[in-house]
Amino acid sequence: MELQFEDIQKILPDRAPDSHKGDFGRLLLLCGSRGYTGAAALAAMGALRSGAGLVYLAVPESIYAIEAVKLNEPIVLPIPENTEEAIDAIVKLFPKMDAVLVGPGMGCNDRTFAIVKTVLKCFDGPVVVDADGINVLEGHIDILRGRTGTTILTPHEGEFCRLGGTRTGDKVQDAKALAVNTQSIVLLKGNRTVITDGENHYINPTGNPGMAVGGSGDVLAGVITALLGQGIAPLEAAAYGAWLHGAAGDVCAKEIGQYGMLPTDMLKVLPRLLK
Repeated sequence: MELQFEDIQKILPDRAPDSHKGDFGRLLLLCGSRGYTGAAALAAMGALRSGAGLVYLAVPESIYAIEAVKLNEPIVLPIPENTEEAIDAIVKLFPKMDAVLVGPGMGCNDRTFAIVKTVLKCFDGPVVVDADGINVLEGHIDILRGRTGTTILTPHEGEFCRLGGTRTGDKVQDAKALAVNTQSIVLLKGNRTVITDGENHYINPTGNPGMAVGGSGDVLAGVITALLGQGIAPLEAAAYGAWLHGAAGDVCAKEIGQYGMLPTDMLKVLPRLLK
């Protein structure tokens, strides 16, 4: 199924006059590390610009001050550098969360793997695994199988192969095969992104080469997590998140050109697509 703007309008939840911030999702974003502070900020703002009510951005203590200065709207939480202490702090946050994002800018290391494993095993709600969260699962996809909650994986072609995906030339069938093998929803990025749960699938027609810039995927991960937090079904949250992200990029390309457009430009456009 190829997505259209009308599909997005149908699934966005109405905002009742007596709504409060808790009605639109409490999200936990586990992102960032030294040298990758932008990933955390972009993911958090992608979520907020897509309607999230409360975004808790948990980052290592070493970059807490940077993120706190960068961001006004997300709730920035410092997490201990020690892995065991970090996991203890993170697990305590799970009960009040509606969805979790893990991976952007975290780095490929043992600490990231331990956190990703903990999220997948201990959080019962929907989880978006992106970027380094995917990379550390290379050789460990068994962790994905049998989760109580839904997992959404957002690989580009390289990450797709690290997860054990096989490229046959049929992008839809390749993505479906990985979805079945990992018992996850797979959003396989690229031209005409494919989103599938192994049975049903969507094809995203939006997006352009100007979006091929660092940070673009972090925004997408935040958008998808926000839609999950607002109660949209996981497959549709992933598919419609891809559409919104690509459509924001298309508006930017039209207004300022593909050369030099930035993820922060897409953040400014997202609300115009949701009004």
